[in-house]
Amino acid sequence: MASDTLNLIEEGSEPSTMKIGFIGSGHIGQTLAKSAIQAGYSVVMSNSRGPETLAGLVQKLGPQAKAATVEEAAKEGEMVVVTVPLYALPQLPATHLAGKTLIDTMNYYPDRDGRIEALDQHTTTTSELTARHFPDAHVVKAFNSIYAAEIETTAKPKGDPDRRTLPIAGDNAAAKKDVTELIESIGFDVYDAGPLHEGFRFQNGTPAYCARANREKLIQLLRQAKE
Repeated sequence: MASDTLNLIEEGSEPSTMKIGFIGSGHIGQTLAKSAIQAGYSVVMSNSRGPETLAGLVQKLGPQAKAATVEEAAKEGEMVVVTVPLYALPQLPATHLAGKTLIDTMNYYPDRDGRIEALDQHTTTTSELTARHFPDAHVVKAFNSIYAAEIETTAKPKGDPDRRTLPIAGDNAAAKKDVTELIESIGFDVYDAGPLHEGFRFQNGTPAYCARANREKLIQLLRQAKE
């Protein structure tokens, strides 16, 4: 497990102009999109039912948001968030993602997703499955260990003593930097837990899952995870 956080955005830096594509527009997608827009990002929202079903959401999010197909969100997004139930992963198109940062927010719930033998036997993780499905993207595990509403309600300014730390994991340093900048910009510190496989340390069912913790406490909780 990594021992240091990545470099964080400095106070007073310019907000990002990056466009984020969302594959999935449920609770996490909607709340993260709202926070990202407030931080200066623009968003392209998509779901399995088609862009016409997202008209109300896009109107609520404002002019920095648009509705699109899943393929369009992947193509237009400079960074892409996959936030769908894990059972839907095999049906997602894997095009337009070459070299892009892809944030995986998914968790494994057998009652919903069905049994996945490799996950049950702990021979892989949800994010490693995601990386296999999107082989041309740089997958980073993030936002799976925070409740959707808390993306808004527990955000704090930089330097606040009660600022929460969120964990990430991934194999590409540049991709982790992109995700760190996003997380920092919406009100959280970041702890880099290491390679993508280390995402098991904050998946559902672990001590760190959805923990409201600062950096030191989060590290303690991550270390308690068992494969």
